[in-house]
Amino acid sequence: MKCLILAAGYATRLYPLTENFPKPLLTVGDKTILDWLVDDIDGARLVDEYVVISNHKFAHHFEAWARTKTQRITVVDDGTSTNETRLGAVCDIQFAIRQLALDDDMLVIAGDNVLDFSLQHFIRYARAKGTSCIMRFYEPSEQRLLKCGVVTTDASDRVLRMTEKSPTPETHWCCPPFYYYTRQDARLVPQGIAAGCGTDAPGSYIAWLATQTVVHAMEMPGRRFDIGNLESYEQVKRDYRGIIQ
Repeated sequence: MKCLILAAGYATRLYPLTENFPKPLLTVGDKTILDWLVDDIDGARLVDEYVVISNHKFAHHFEAWARTKTQRITVVDDGTSTNETRLGAVCDIQFAIRQLALDDDMLVIAGDNVLDFSLQHFIRYARAKGTSCIMRFYEPSEQRLLKCGVVTTDASDRVLRMTEKSPTPETHWCCPPFYYYTRQDARLVPQGIAAGCGTDAPGSYIAWLATQTVVHAMEMPGRRFDIGNLESYEQVKRDYRGIIQ
């Protein structure tokens, strides 16, 4: 299994902190955000390669970080240098798949999230289901729902509908940027883009995929700490206590 880490954004809301440094390599406690994610996932012993998808401006930072790790880590430079010219998450996924000729099951994650639970729960869930999967958590705030992927499921966790940033969210189940693609479904990324799925938000592809095949949604077993601005970053640094479950 491959793990694709989306890290090609520019984190403009964290300027000046991230003006010349990538958000996923900011430290929380005694580790970078990426260290927390990769070290946790690696405990499942199922990922044989981590692919960090970067922009050109920050690729050298990720390459330097990768040299400090024992895992097999490949950094892919998508060639963009500004927020205005970024490819968008789904196009970055397609770029990495083509660049490295990837053909495998894939865990696809945003590289700028901190969790208090192990992603190994999600990996085991997806392997047991045998389908592409997402996670979901209950979001009570109507305002926050407008900025999220929102999912409707049946009693067996099957995704019935998923929308990205809908003005009229159907449920309060919000989807964080963590996805599992089966090998067969990873092959459909170009087809999804050609069919008109959105390419900026990472959940847009799997929202389209759920209209084509079976996708399941696991209820998130813990908390995701969103680092959206300088204030929230300082709060996470104060409050985060590591992976507790």
